[in-house]
Amino acid sequence: MTTTNRNIPEDAEQRRLPKPIVCYEVDSLPTYDKEIYQHAKQSMQKISETLVPPRDGATFTVPAGHFFRIVSVDGPQVGDLNLWNANDLSERFYSGKTRQLHSSHVTTGDRLWSSHPNLRPMATITENTLDWYGWDEDGAGIHDVIGTRCDPYTNYLLKEVDYNHCCHSNLIRALADTKSISYDEAEPHVHDVLNVFMCTGFTKDTHQYFMKASPVRPGDYIEFFAEIDLLGALSACPGGDCGSSHSDDKTPCYPLLVEIYKPAEGTLTDWEAPERNGYSGKHTK
Repeated sequence: MTTTNRNIPEDAEQRRLPKPIVCYEVDSLPTYDKEIYQHAKQSMQKISETLVPPRDGATFTVPAGHFFRIVSVDGPQVGDLNLWNANDLSERFYSGKTRQLHSSHVTTGDRLWSSHPNLRPMATITENTLDWYGWDEDGAGIHDVIGTRCDPYTNYLLKEVDYNHCCHSNLIRALADTKSISYDEAEPHVHDVLNVFMCTGFTKDTHQYFMKASPVRPGDYIEFFAEIDLLGALSACPGGDCGSSHSDDKTPCYPLLVEIYKPAEGTLTDWEAPERNGYSGKHTK
C-alpha cells in the first residue's frame, strides 16, 4: 500500500515506539518433562506402520500413551498433518493457538493443542532430527503452524485449474474412507495443519509467506507422544520438498512413513492424560 506524506501523522514515530509484548505468559503451562518421555522411549516397540503414498493421504490411530513418528523415506518430502480426538472429531488440532502458545514453528518440547472448548495438549513433540536447522538467514524454520494446506479452491483461484491431489483433498479422502462417510461430510472436519518438514517463513520486505526446499532427508523424523487417543491424517504434499512448485503432478514426490510405538508396561508411571480445559464460566453478552 502506497503511503503519501499527507497521510503520515505528525506523531507517527512516537506511535511506533512502544515495545512488543509477548501475548501469552506461558510460565504456568505444564513444563516439558523430558525424562518421563525418554524413560518410556528406551523400551518402546513398534506395533504398526502406515505408508502414505506420494500426492495422497492416509489415516492412522495412536492410543494415548503411545509414540508416533513421521519419517522421511526415499527422498525429501513434506507432509500436512491433521489430528483429531479418536473418539470425538469435534476436538481437533488448533494450529493458531499452538502458534500463540509456542512459536510459528514447533520443535522438541512443544505441544499440539486442541480446539475450544477442550484446549488441552493432544500430542507432545519428543524428538525432531531437524532441530539443528534452527532459523536460517532468510528467517525460515522447519515444521510450521503458520501455513494452512494447499487446497483446490486457492489453486483454482490463482490458476483456474482443477487439481484434486492438493493436501486438503487428500486429507478429506483419507478421513472419508476411514470413517465411511461422504467427501462432503468429511470436508468440514479437515483443518489447518502442522506442515511437517516444511521450510517456511515470511519475506523480510513484503512479509509474504514463503517456502523453500526442505532440508529433510531419508531417515529424518519428527516424533510425538499421544497425550490422548488420536486419529491422524497425513498428506504427502504434491509440492514434494516445496522447493520449486506447489500442487502439480510434475514435482518429484516421495512417500512418508508413520510408525506407531508402544512403551513397555510400567514406564509411564509419572504420566497422566490431560483433562479437558477447566473453564466453567458462562458466555455472557
